[in-house]
Amino acid sequence: MIVKVLGTGCSKCKLLEQRLIALKEKHQLDIDVEKVTKLNDIMAYGIMMTPGLVINENLKSAGKAPSDEELLTWIKEV
Repeated sequence: MIVKVLGTGCSKCKLLEQRLIALKEKHQLDIDVEKVTKLNDIMAYGIMMTPGLVINENLKSAGKAPSDEELLTWIKEV
């Protein structure tokens, strides 16, 4: 499963990426966390605020860092 963090490097983007990596290790999740930093690539998902979260090419969140519970729920849905 591919999980993408969309953002150019703001603190919320970095925090979301770190939390996803921590959840991956803690829960032994089979996910690949990718960082998307190019503005054109981010805009292709139709978001105006970062961070954005994309799971298997489905936009799940934009403009906020979701809670760990939300992240786990979305990852386990797939």
